[in-house]
Amino acid sequence: MQLEPYISDLLYRYECVTVPGFGSFLTRRTSATIHDTTHAFYPPKKVVFFNQQIQENDGLLARYIADVEKIPYEDALQVIEKRVAYLKSYLVAGDAIVFENIGSLSLNKESNMVFEPSYSFNYLTDAFGLGQFTAPEIAREVAKPAATITKPETPVVPIAEKKRQSRGYLKYAAVGLIAITVGGLVASNHYSKQIEAHNQLAQETANAQLEAKIQEATFVINSPLPAVTLNVKKQYGNYHIVAGAFRLEANSDKKVNELKNLGFEARKIGTNKYGLHEVVYASYQTREEATRSLLDIKKTHNKEAWLLVKTIKE
Repeated sequence: MQLEPYISDLLYRYECVTVPGFGSFLTRRTSATIHDTTHAFYPPKKVVFFNQQIQENDGLLARYIADVEKIPYEDALQVIEKRVAYLKSYLVAGDAIVFENIGSLSLNKESNMVFEPSYSFNYLTDAFGLGQFTAPEIAREVAKPAATITKPETPVVPIAEKKRQSRGYLKYAAVGLIAITVGGLVASNHYSKQIEAHNQLAQETANAQLEAKIQEATFVINSPLPAVTLNVKKQYGNYHIVAGAFRLEANSDKKVNELKNLGFEARKIGTNKYGLHEVVYASYQTREEATRSLLDIKKTHNKEAWLLVKTIKE
């Protein structure tokens, strides 16, 4: 039985899929990128890695195969063991193993597994429907220098004639300046008095309203209530075991109350990009603690529960 389809399905939902006795496929999210030369835009994605050291069975792959194929868990483990023995013999023979849509594995001179990921497939569900595209380079116009404006030449007037003309203009200008100055002083004094009267009236009105409100709001508490201290336990951690996502917030509240009645530290962690209200069984500080709790929940309560890694502002 081929293991690739089951591993590929699980990589959409989990960051680590372990093949017992063989190794683990890990994923890491990368941001969108732009190629400097080709101007190609690449969407965010999950990059797949392989770690030969993580071989301990966590039950994830075997349980998924058992659920899909409708076979006992022990039979699924035997299927994995047979496939792993075949893959190892293939590698020892010097051949490379190709996992469709995941990558290829081969042995180097030191007999260590070398993994080459497949870049043609994206396991990031948030980037579903986003593909690579190339945008043309933006042509930027260079600003042209401003045109030089030529001023018209001033006609030449004899010095004696200019003096006679300027003396006549100065007489009328002096009389006009005196009239403007006197009128401006009178208007300025009148306007200043109006502003001062307006400000004084507004201040008195504001003081009266403030005093009336203070008198209305003054009261004495003869028997104040005792202070109440609430000890609230905050849930921290970036590893969350998801119980479900709901379109209606009332349904998510109902689910939280249901899980709390069963003894879980359930809560809502906000909405995802599709506007669904996410409800979790609990949140944990470390992946190991969350993985142990997830396996227990899958065995006793909900096989569809899954692990979400998400930073939440508390």
